[in-house]
Amino acid sequence: MSKIEFPTKALFICNGSKCGKHKEVRKYFKNTIKENNLKQHIEIFKMECSNRCKSAPIVFFQPENEWFEKVNLDKAEKIISTIIPQKNS
Repeated sequence: MSKIEFPTKALFICNGSKCGKHKEVRKYFKNTIKENNLKQHIEIFKMECSNRCKSAPIVFFQPENEWFEKVNLDKAEKIISTIIPQKNS
């Protein structure tokens, strides 16, 4: 029987009516993970409305249990730089 492998990290991106309008944020995360060959380490999930619309868009990172609000492309770059494993380490 083959063993199913799961990534060690996950990004949950709210897809509610306000958060879902910020498709560029999800696209940035998706492209960066793909470009760095990290699909086996980090998976992206769309989550239903997190009921934090005033802080849209919302991103939730596991396993660190960190919530990020008002994520624009600058914040997305900072988030991804902290979760991408350092090369040459």
